Amino acid sequence: MAPTQVVNVTLPSLPAGWTAEKDFKSVGTLSAAVQRNVEPVGPHFLAHARRKRHNRTFSEDERIQAQQNVKKTEDEEDDEISEDEDPMMLAREAKDWKSQDHYAVLGLSRYRWRATPEQIKRAHRKKVLRHHPDKKAAAGQRDENDSFFKCIQIANELLLDNTRRRQFDSVDEAADVEPPTKKQTQKNYYKAWSPVFEAEGRFSIKQPVPQFGNDDSTQEEVETFYNFWYNFDSWRTFEYLDEDVPDDGESRDQKRHTEKKNANARRKRKNEDVARLRELVDEVLAGDERIKKFRQQARAGKDAKRKAKEEEAQRLKDEKERKKAEEEQAKKDAEEAAKAEREKNKKAKEAAKNAAKKNKRVLKGSVKDVNYFADGEASAAQVDSVLADVELIMGKIDVDELAALAEKLNIAGKDGAAVKAAYTAEAKRLVDAGKIKDTEVKVFA
Repeated sequence: MAPTQVVNVTLPSLPAGWTAEKDFKSVGTLSAAVQRNVEPVGPHFLAHARRKRHNRTFSEDERIQAQQNVKKTEDEEDDEISEDEDPMMLAREAKDWKSQDHYAVLGLSRYRWRATPEQIKRAHRKKVLRHHPDKKAAAGQRDENDSFFKCIQIANELLLDNTRRRQFDSVDEAADVEPPTKKQTQKNYYKAWSPVFEAEGRFSIKQPVPQFGNDDSTQEEVETFYNFWYNFDSWRTFEYLDEDVPDDGESRDQKRHTEKKNANARRKRKNEDVARLRELVDEVLAGDERIKKFRQQARAGKDAKRKAKEEEAQRLKDEKERKKAEEEQAKKDAEEAAKAEREKNKKAKEAAKNAAKKNKRVLKGSVKDVNYFADGEASAAQVDSVLADVELIMGKIDVDELAALAEKLNIAGKDGAAVKAAYTAEAKRLVDAGKIKDTEVKVFA
């Protein structure tokens, strides 16, 4: 019990002139006394009653309660992580930890690589409660060493370390599933082989691993399964089986030699494992009835496709011949039509050419008929100027415009003013259209 401490505190003094008779004020009243029956309850009373009943001291009761709590904890642990302990395993030396089955040490043989960190922690706690040296000493087992307890600690540390656990899982043969016998595959081929690939799939870098399936699996699912296993990407390193590398104090050459030896051994085991898995997949593929069924369906499909292809080829041939005949006839008809069109165009061109010539003669004759717009005998310069403007206008208009102008001139006849007006109007139209410049026109400006 802690010693009593005395705290010296001076109470504040009352105000001067304060008296209880005149200054005390009651803020409430006390209720009348009531007699009640009180029953003792609670954990402390139960502990007191238990000690009185069994005539125990405080220390004796605490020790017995602790033992009962341990037993209760063991009973409350998940029974699924409990398994019988092998006497040979209990006698294992801690120095041989590398050859021990860490899952078996913790009672997780049925789970192995599937065991969760929480299951590992619970299993370790249960093993510690059972095999801790202090508990065995309390039980009178003072002559037993703590070697197996050290094995428990090593197994727990290794399995809770992701890197070291993966190294151990890489070589855990107890987790392997043996391929089924021929008799087993006759009952249910897919059910017999599925556990094998489930166990092998634990080494896959790519997850999830495709299921083996059953008789009803589609061709796509089956092809996905075999493509996955023929291109299997494994994380197995076999590093757990490495020979121990000498400490830094040993020969450096010996250390490098050991490391090189370990690397070669890992590579060899890796190649052997790849070859083993390839042979396993080859064996399964050879006996898979689904593959045979898909091949038969493929052959039937190929026959149907070949027949359809032949029919299509014949149809295309007939169609080609028909189109060829139609094209030849169309070509012949087109040639005849083109020939007729050429004849027609030729005649039209000749007619247009003749008409253009005639219209040009009309244009030239129109100015000649009006004496080139001169009073009396037209000079050579006057004739050249008028004909130059006429040639300029004829060179800038098309046949239709030429015909229209010729018609106007025919109407004008030998009326010099009307003829000049027609030319002047046409020259102005061409100037406005930008076909000729106003400076180029001399007479009809």
